[in-house]
Amino acid sequence: MGRTIKIDDKEYDIDQLSEGAKGQLVNLQFVDAEMQRLSAKAAVLQTARAAYVKALSEAVTEPGTTGKQ
Repeated sequence: MGRTIKIDDKEYDIDQLSEGAKGQLVNLQFVDAEMQRLSAKAAVLQTARAAYVKALSEAVTEPGTTGKQ
């Protein structure tokens, strides 16, 4: 049996799909991969942001730092 895809609880043989359906499947796979990539990038950016917030907090509370209280 060839590869299958499940859509609305029904399995379809990918080899039996129309060219149009195969094209939409490629589009869907691209979008899913891009969403995973962006999610991973967002996680990296959130980690970096947390590090910058911590560094800023430490910098403004160092002895000799002036600021409005």
